[in-house]
Amino acid sequence: MVNNQRGLDLVFGALADPTRRAILHRLHGRGPATVTELADLFPVSLPAVSKHLKVLERAGLVRRRVEGRVHRLTLRAGPLEDVADWVSHYRRFWSERMVALEHELVGKRTKRGTRR
Repeated sequence: MVNNQRGLDLVFGALADPTRRAILHRLHGRGPATVTELADLFPVSLPAVSKHLKVLERAGLVRRRVEGRVHRLTLRAGPLEDVADWVSHYRRFWSERMVALEHELVGKRTKRGTRR
């Protein structure tokens, strides 16, 4: 789990790249995969995919298990839960603001209606 601002920054940085998001999507949808299996999904080199995986590992979003020469990666959802918690705080804020704005607009409409 991400328990500090630096950890949250690492997760957001990792999620900022579409290739890394696609890797997470693949791991979520079909389960663990080897580095080679993941690299086959993208039109980039194996070293480029490895760099993406290191960013995801540093953010705590994937776990690497080494079995001889095979590196198998698994999604770790904990940091995503922390991001969801962080976003939900702001979702509540904006929902409350929208409700307040709606009440204000309804009040203005009502006042206009009574002037006629």
